Amino acid sequence: MGEDDVFGLSAQLAYFFLLSLFPLLIFLVSLLAYLPVSQEDMLNFFSDFVPEDSMALIKSTLAEIMNQHSGKLISIGIIGTIWSASAGLNAILRTLNRAYDVEETRHVLIARGMSILFTIAFIFVFILALMLLVFGKQLGIYLFTKLGFSDNFIGFWNIFRWILSSLILFSIFLFLYWMAPNKSIKCIQAVPGAVFATASWGLVSSGFSYYVNNFGNYTATYGSIGAVIVLMIWFYLTGAVIIIGGEINAAATKMKEGNC
Repeated sequence: MGEDDVFGLSAQLAYFFLLSLFPLLIFLVSLLAYLPVSQEDMLNFFSDFVPEDSMALIKSTLAEIMNQHSGKLISIGIIGTIWSASAGLNAILRTLNRAYDVEETRHVLIARGMSILFTIAFIFVFILALMLLVFGKQLGIYLFTKLGFSDNFIGFWNIFRWILSSLILFSIFLFLYWMAPNKSIKCIQAVPGAVFATASWGLVSSGFSYYVNNFGNYTATYGSIGAVIVLMIWFYLTGAVIIIGGEINAAATKMKEGNC
C-alpha cells in the first residue's frame, strides 16, 4: 500500500468519481423514462450510503440539469455522457494495474473502450438491482398481506434489502477485480478483494454518513460548499476501499506465484 501510494491514488479517484457522477446520473435518469422505475426510487437507493447534505446537493443539481435540458439528454449526448461517466472506471483500471505492478499495454482506445463497457454493464446491473428492490418490495407487501404478516414486513424487507445490495456489490467488485487489470487472473483470485471491498465499503459509507449527519459540521468550515467537501471525502474513502481490495488480490497473487 505504501509503495503504490494508495491514499494518493484514492484522492485521484475521488476527483474522477466527481467528474463521472452527474453524467452517470443523467444517463440513468434518462433511461428510467423507459422503465417502470422512478427517479425517486433510484435516488433512494443511493441515500442509504451517501450523507444527507451530499444527497441533497445531488438531488438539487440533478433536478436543475434535467429541467434545463427537458429530459432529452439521452438522445443528444449519449456518447459524451457515457464517455464522461467512464472516467472513474478508467482511473480504476490504472490503479489496479499499479497494484499488480503491470504496465498498461492495451491501446488507449481499447482501455477506454473497456471502461465504457464496464460502465454500461454496471448501469445494467444497477437498473436490474433497482427493479428487483422496487418490485420485490411490492411483491413482498402483497405476499405478507395475504399471509397475514403485514406488520412484520418492514423488518424483513430491511434485512433482505441489505443482503441483496451486498450481493450485488460483491458481484460488481468481483467482476471489476477479475477483468480490469492488464493481467490474466482467475475469477477465484479476485474473491478476497471483492469480499473486503463489499464489507468495508458498506461499513465505511454507513459510518461516515452517521458521523456527518450527527457530528460533523462541514458547513461551518467550508460554508456553502460543505456538501461538496463531504461528497469528495466519501469518494476518497470509496476509492481507498476499492484500491485496497485490489492490493489484497495482488498481494495474494504475488505470494502464490512466489514473487514476494
